[in-house]
Amino acid sequence: MRRFSIAVVAAVAVGSALPSVPAQAHSGLAQCAADTCHFDVPPGTYHVRVVLGGATASATSVSGETRRALLPETAAPAGERVTRSFTVNVRTPEGEPTGPDGTPGLDLRIGGSAPALAGIRVTPARHTRQIFLVGDSTVCDQSGDPYSGWGQRLPQYLREGVSVANYADSGENTVSYLGNPKLWATVRPLIRPGDLVLVQLAHNDKTTDEATYRANLETLVEGVRARGGQPVLVTPIVRRWFNADGTLNNGTALLVNGLGVDHPAVTRSVAAERDVPLIDLTAKTKALVESLGVEGSKALYLYNEARDNTHTSVSGATAYAGLVRDELVTQHLVPKGKVRVG
Repeated sequence: MRRFSIAVVAAVAVGSALPSVPAQAHSGLAQCAADTCHFDVPPGTYHVRVVLGGATASATSVSGETRRALLPETAAPAGERVTRSFTVNVRTPEGEPTGPDGTPGLDLRIGGSAPALAGIRVTPARHTRQIFLVGDSTVCDQSGDPYSGWGQRLPQYLREGVSVANYADSGENTVSYLGNPKLWATVRPLIRPGDLVLVQLAHNDKTTDEATYRANLETLVEGVRARGGQPVLVTPIVRRWFNADGTLNNGTALLVNGLGVDHPAVTRSVAAERDVPLIDLTAKTKALVESLGVEGSKALYLYNEARDNTHTSVSGATAYAGLVRDELVTQHLVPKGKVRVG
């Protein structure tokens, strides 16, 4: 197990804007041991400031809650300190909305090839922008290795002041997401003016007819707008299903269901008709998978582990989250200064 030194133990201050909790939940020193720090804080949004580095050269990353990537591996030269900040969403359940509650409070895990934590501070975040994610298993905070959704890897690309609230859930389609009280009925009231809501639902709409699929996307769009939020439609990631000529130009890869409904095409159409920003992740993941070829693209998915050509590995989810990050910047949905590049 990795070890790191703690020069400054975290201080947690909870303000009046947060729900009332017992004094002991926020008045003591944070406990950091081995490679984990735990903070007794109620659900909410928090800024985390870490000071990294030690006597020798180090490389430290931070993850938290249900395997969310919060800070990419960050180098610090020997004898120097590097400070980084990010904003994290703490909720119950901490992972998938229909899953177990998880551990109360905020848990952060210190990783990297040569981790060194010199200090950490957690404070309540106010007036931050939230990015809500509405999606399926290719987006969600997956609880078990080696599975990973792109939404699980997205937070590491965002700086302090923008948080990701990942309400994607395995097995959901547009019908079930709207119908389950733990999903859309829970997300919608949380949306505040200016928040982004990224919607990627298609993989499980295998029996949804086109009229219903279109109407469900429109319902989600209008529901976000009614709360003052900014909807963003995201076409689904491709399945890794090659033709003999090395292309993915087939219904399985491009999410055309058994009824002939072309999910990416309908999503593009709704985005155009409703004047909604579109992240064409189908086109972008298709280009990436085809560029890597039959063998090279296996590592993006769980082909080697489970002959799975739909769900992504950590590597694939990270790459696809990077594509989403790039579009958020290019379309000016998130200020460039709030995004980590590279």
